[in-house]
Amino acid sequence: MSAPGSGAAWAILMHGMAQTSWSMALLARDLRRDGHRVRNLGYPTRPYDVAQLSERYLAPAIDACGGGLPVHLVTHSLGGIIARQYLQRSRLPAGSRVVMLAPPNHGSEVADFVRHWRVYRWWMGQVGQQLGTGPDGIVHHLRPVDAQIGIIAGNRTLQPWFSRLIPGDDDGAVSVASTRLDEMRDFVVVSASHTLIMFNRQARSQVRHFLREGAFHHG
Repeated sequence: MSAPGSGAAWAILMHGMAQTSWSMALLARDLRRDGHRVRNLGYPTRPYDVAQLSERYLAPAIDACGGGLPVHLVTHSLGGIIARQYLQRSRLPAGSRVVMLAPPNHGSEVADFVRHWRVYRWWMGQVGQQLGTGPDGIVHHLRPVDAQIGIIAGNRTLQPWFSRLIPGDDDGAVSVASTRLDEMRDFVVVSASHTLIMFNRQARSQVRHFLREGAFHHG
């Protein structure tokens, strides 16, 4: 394992909705081994909306990195939307990159379907109401951002009952098409489900490749 040197970049990891920082532990280990200074950021998804999560958790974590080194963001699902919210008004230091795993960048049909379920509203809170595809979804209020973004989508589902709601290939929660952004620098699809994509060996390898090269490995 290589220790982070004085010139190492920071890497901030952000988990998805209703998960914890534990879900990003393997990625955190991988990036530490690559020499990054890692912050595996935990945050509660129930009490706050996307803007509040960005302001209360992501912004202070980036500020704490000091601004002298690149600050890479590696996100899963909701974490990618929080990163886009942060980037509406702020920029990352020069050389920083963003890798999004299975982000619902155009909303999720599953969120549309379950948003009125009492248990979903209680468990997911305000942010669960923001991730749909309808006009009140937060994704319709986010402008393109100025960042080096790579997106990794999954095309394997462990929830076929939800996949019936989603057009085209999907990961059980988000369609492959919905993960894309016009401003992304690169895009790749791996055989992984939404819930487990951060543990997938190919996805983790692609995260590391993008942070090193600014592109995914194709071939």
